[in-house]
Amino acid sequence: SGWFRRLLHKPKPRSVESSLNTSCSASSSPSSSSAESSDSSPSMSLTRSVCLSPVSVVDISASGSARWAKSYDVCICHSEVDLELVEELVSYLEGQPESFRCFLQLRDATPGSAVVTELCDAVQNSHCWVMLITPGFLQDPWCKYQMHQALAEAPMANGRTIPVLKDVDRKDYPKELRNLYYIYMALKEKSFKQIRDTVVRYLQNLCRSSTSGME
Repeated sequence: SGWFRRLLHKPKPRSVESSLNTSCSASSSPSSSSAESSDSSPSMSLTRSVCLSPVSVVDISASGSARWAKSYDVCICHSEVDLELVEELVSYLEGQPESFRCFLQLRDATPGSAVVTELCDAVQNSHCWVMLITPGFLQDPWCKYQMHQALAEAPMANGRTIPVLKDVDRKDYPKELRNLYYIYMALKEKSFKQIRDTVVRYLQNLCRSSTSGME
């Protein structure tokens, strides 16, 4: 019986023990190391798991850009009493790196042509229309006419019509534009930048969609 007990308690060969330990460590080390790394630096593991797709930058000034399909980037619809403010806005936009092409009626209208023709052509030949809604705008029938022409040209709210409210109560905001967000001009410089950013956004979307359509 003594020899039988010694046989049962015979130590395992070192080769077997080492192979078992090696297999156990091999199977356990990846999980433990990953757990340690995830515990010590969760941001790193999160960074590795998230794949950021590159954002395509559209050059709206490229030679083949859809921007050049129209004569003007922006048409400013305004009352004559607001001409000084409009001239500042046009100077700001045309001085931007994008060199926006603005239609200013008193400067760019063809002498001797009919007012109706010029207003319609300005709308059709421009990508975006800035509606400077002031007390003078609300009392000017030509402003309302041009506003209706713009809405007929692009009835959907796609960013082409840009209402800018100045010195007008919200209740007097034209009902035809109620489905469009407007820019409230409190600080002139800030509003000018908002107008510029809105035009850029529309032109980028236009160029991006036209490029994808050709692919």
